Order: sequence, then C-alpha cells, then structure tokens
Amino acid sequence: MIRRLPYCSQPPRSMPVLPPEMPVARQHAIIVGRSKWVNGTPLRYAFMPETRDHAQEEVVREAFDEWKDLGIGLDFWEVRDLEEAQVRIGFRPGTSWSFVGRDILGIPYQEPTMNFGWDLRDDYGRGTARHEIGHTLGMPHEHQNPNAGIVWDEPAVYEFLGGPPNFWSPGDVFHNVLRKLDPAEVEGTRWDPDSVMEYEFPPGLVLSPEEYREGIFPPGTISKLDAEQALFWYPALEERPPRLTIFESRALDLAPGEQFDAELVPDETRAYRLATFGSSDMVLVLFEDSDGELRQIAADDDSGEERNALLEVELRAGRRYVLRARMYHLWQAGDSAVMVW
Repeated sequence: MIRRLPYCSQPPRSMPVLPPEMPVARQHAIIVGRSKWVNGTPLRYAFMPETRDHAQEEVVREAFDEWKDLGIGLDFWEVRDLEEAQVRIGFRPGTSWSFVGRDILGIPYQEPTMNFGWDLRDDYGRGTARHEIGHTLGMPHEHQNPNAGIVWDEPAVYEFLGGPPNFWSPGDVFHNVLRKLDPAEVEGTRWDPDSVMEYEFPPGLVLSPEEYREGIFPPGTISKLDAEQALFWYPALEERPPRLTIFESRALDLAPGEQFDAELVPDETRAYRLATFGSSDMVLVLFEDSDGELRQIAADDDSGEERNALLEVELRAGRRYVLRARMYHLWQAGDSAVMVW
C-alpha cells in the first residue's frame, strides 16, 4: 500500500536576470550565492498572530536550535513584532512551504514567509520543520538536483501527487518534483538521498537509479552533507572582528562564498560612504550594535553589474557597527578591497 504523505510546496524563486554572454563560472557563483545570507546575520522570526499554535511553535523552536547547534554563524532570535522579523511563520492548514533564503526580504511584513499545514509533533512533522528552515537558510530541494540522475515514472508521479492529501496541479508537481534545477543552481556534484531537503517517495515513482525503485526514505534529520553545506556558507565567526578605521583601504583575498568582517567605531557623527573596489561581485551589509544585538541598517548587492557595492549612511560617534562583505565571484584578475570614508 502506498503511503500518502503531505509534501512541502515551494513558492517560485526570484531569479537574477544575467546577461547571456556572462561567463558560466560567474553566473554560477551569483545564482548559488544570491539566496544565502551574509554570515553573522541575526535572523529574527515571529509567529503569525492569527494562526498561533503553541504546541507546534515549540517544535519549530527546537528545529531552529538543531540548525544552530551545528555551529553555524547565523543567530536565530524569536520576536513578537512582525515588522522586526525577517522570518514570519504561520500554521494555516493545507500545505507546508517556505520562501528560499534572502527571497523572504521581498515579502511584505504582514504576510508569512513560511507555513506549516499539518501537525509537526511526530517524526515526519519534525522533519518538515527542519526542511522548511533549510529553505530559509537558502537550500533548495535535493531531489531536484540534476546530479541525482533520477528518472521518474512521470504519469505515476502526477497521479500520486494529484491525489490526496496533496491534490497538486500538474504545474505544482512539475515545479516541486519533476523540474531539474539548473546546474548553475547546484552547490555540489553529489546527490544526498539522506538530506533533510529530500522528499520521501514511496515505491513505484522512480524508474532509476534501480536501487531507489522501492522508494526514497530520508530519515528527516540534518544529514552530514547538509551540515557541511550549512557550515560552508555559515562558518563559526570570530568573537570580535578586526577594527576598520576611517579612510583605511583593506585588501580582500576572498574565494567565492567567503566573507570579510570588520567593526567600525566612528569618532564623529556624519554621513559616511562604505564601498568595495575591484572587479568582483559582492554583497555588502552594515549592522549596528544595539545593546549587544546586531541590527541590519543598510545593504547593497552589486552581483551581475559592472559596478561596486556602495552604502551611504549616517553613523553616530562612539557607536559600534559591523561591516560584512561576502564574495560571489572575482570576475577579472586584480585586487579587491573595502574602504570607509
């Protein structure tokens, strides 16, 4: 008997519009990195007041803790004010879903960025909570990895997911299962059938690889490769980054995905410019230290453009700020740098 499970339905992702003549390596670096947060970002999450469910909320908190316990550099803070939260979580019955990574920043604060449509208090539900938070960290569905080599029995997949409890349209089935990710969107060369981002599939849906004709049954936990990917993008941070002084130009020696962090403590209150230099694609983010908690106050992403990231902000004397610059790609040989003036 085929086991009927509700499945996560992922909203469409925003894709950058890149010139077709752009080198493939540069496109790949931008597309893979665009959804990832600058490491050290404090992700604030709140539960939507109209659908609050305290028993389910505790499962979600535990799932956030599991990701954090890997030693990643992101922090998760629960807040009550929806306007303060990047991640807004609902419990509307139906389907479970989450926007991917920084795509959530484009969602109005009155709307959820993540929803849980079924009970989370069993093993499958707890795996769903880990899975949706994985999306929020910027991770796509693993079964859509083109390196998996999965050949589907497509009519069987459409029939299975078109029935209860999902009742998906053919478009939903294609978008969430059958569509292969563009190779530019894939971070590694291996398929991880144990990934928490992998769906469970019963027998009769996979034609090959042959060993998965009897189904794909991930354990619903964060796998070793999941942890490696999370720690690649979000490694543990130094407790105190180095100080960057005004009018100092700091050379950057970063590989794709790596990041430069520095703190600023200006001597006077005035308008400042903070910028990157060089032939690179980078995202530049500035945080203000508010009683020991970092709050983002400005950001610029120059990826895919023939310019450099630039922030123009007023900084206050004696306040502590943290500047983070993440490299997508160095698209022309030469030095890159960051400067404040």
